[in-house]
Amino acid sequence: MNLRRTMATALRVLRQLGHDPRTLIMIFLVPCALITILKYVFQGDGHTFNSIAPMILGIFPLIIMFIVTSIATLRERTIGTLDRLMTMPMSKLDLIFGYAIAFSLLAVVQACIASAVVLGLLGVTVLGGTIPVLIGAVSAAFLGTALGLFLSAFATSEFQAVQFMPAFILPQLLTCGLFIARDHMAKVVQWFADVMPLTYSVDAMKQVTLHANWSALLSRDIAIVLACGIAALILGSATIRRQDG
Repeated sequence: MNLRRTMATALRVLRQLGHDPRTLIMIFLVPCALITILKYVFQGDGHTFNSIAPMILGIFPLIIMFIVTSIATLRERTIGTLDRLMTMPMSKLDLIFGYAIAFSLLAVVQACIASAVVLGLLGVTVLGGTIPVLIGAVSAAFLGTALGLFLSAFATSEFQAVQFMPAFILPQLLTCGLFIARDHMAKVVQWFADVMPLTYSVDAMKQVTLHANWSALLSRDIAIVLACGIAALILGSATIRRQDG
């Protein structure tokens, strides 16, 4: 892996995204709009909103970055950009981590904006403080980016890429503990949730909400989320086929 080539790839992707305002709106504004709508959904039950809003910060950034990254990467595959790049003296890891860095930088900005809206504009308070919330939200967005890069390899059209969201993300959303505590679910569902990364993203935000100090469980959950993201990136690099030049 060559750092210079990796950063050159990241800069190229960022320049391309800079000329795509619709994607930037999707990344930066849609999570904030969805969380704000949720605030008014629970207009008469502020306690419930304050309880779930931090957990939403562990979900919405992941979902949005998953959709944007998978579609953007698939577009580069279908128009031949990845094929041309792979004829150059560039390793697969240079390429996949370049994309990951570019989208992760956008994910950091997204997480900061969404966290500012939740903690500032919407007045949600968490015992853990702002920094753990940001770390949890950024970790979730990074995981969404990595999963999008990985799963885009298994789609042949943008429509198929979008289909991975209900097929792969929604089952995790239903079983992550957002709607009901996992220990109240059927055993087989608990087993499924225990091996899915979204579960640990939500658990991390629960820890931030309920505990004033950084706990060992929070460290574990964040580590699992990051490890799953890195594993997805490595697997994603394996799906890139080098073309004969």
